[in-house]
Amino acid sequence: MPSSRKATASAVTVAALGLSVLTAWPAAAHGTMGDPVSRVAQCYAEGPESPESAACEAAVAAGGTQALYDWNGIRIGDVAGRHRESIPDGRLCSAGNEEFKGLDLARADWPATRVHGGSYTFKYRVTAPHKGTFTVYATKPGYDPVKRLAWADLDLEHPVAQVTDPVAAGGFYTFTGTLPERSGRHLLYAVWQRSDSPEAFYSCSDVDFGGADGGSAPVPSASAPSEEQIAAGADKSTIEHHGHGDDDAHTSAKPTAAGPAEQPPAPPANQPEADGSSVHLAETGAPAGTSTLAIGGAAALAVGSAALFLSVRRRAAGGGRRR
Repeated sequence: MPSSRKATASAVTVAALGLSVLTAWPAAAHGTMGDPVSRVAQCYAEGPESPESAACEAAVAAGGTQALYDWNGIRIGDVAGRHRESIPDGRLCSAGNEEFKGLDLARADWPATRVHGGSYTFKYRVTAPHKGTFTVYATKPGYDPVKRLAWADLDLEHPVAQVTDPVAAGGFYTFTGTLPERSGRHLLYAVWQRSDSPEAFYSCSDVDFGGADGGSAPVPSASAPSEEQIAAGADKSTIEHHGHGDDDAHTSAKPTAAGPAEQPPAPPANQPEADGSSVHLAETGAPAGTSTLAIGGAAALAVGSAALFLSVRRRAAGGGRRR
């Protein structure tokens, strides 16, 4: 093959590789349990800047307000079903994510949804529908809310609900399950494992079955955020809303009239946390260590390759004319 054709073929190959990196960039889905309302949704409904309950106030003190504006982003991008291996005991509600560490606080006063044993209709609030399986676990009898949630606290052998590919309608996935017979405070742990990506989402919902010791403090009632509240806080979120993103799927929240949206500090790629779990890229569903630098590099690679292709073509054409 003449050298000009080899160079042209190489340029085309490199350009194709660069473009494939861009087009293969995964989209992110987002959501949290809406009924029974999750901790993060409850605290967001109270107002990130001035939460009403003591538990949500403590969560903000521990992790800041940004976690509540990012209410639909408790996730691990590359977990692929390895939930127990990826999330350490005591950090289930945050999915091991430092931003959401306030949700892991062990307290007996988290606002809770009143429930009873038997059939229950779950509503999962979703901002980007995707295929996958929802699994909901209940805590075992004897669960102690003043101890941090561990995997051993959950009845993993008997999920209270499990459904694959439900149809989203009105901003919710709705599916039914069966709650066990319990009394007093318990917790429901929901895992949404996508089938079109290794990404999974997690949420903790506090529930009250009633019938507990009459001397215990009354349980604050939980309530989900309204559509107006969700819309009002979207500009302060670093999580994409409205389908797969806002105007640009790789951007964070848009600035508000009062100034730029609050942004959490970006962790170094592949930086291990103290417990050995990895920091995961927040927006893309990509494995840990993937960064926006990869996007920029791929784009530059594609553009540079295209320029090389055109340069080779010009030289080849010029050489032909000289002969």
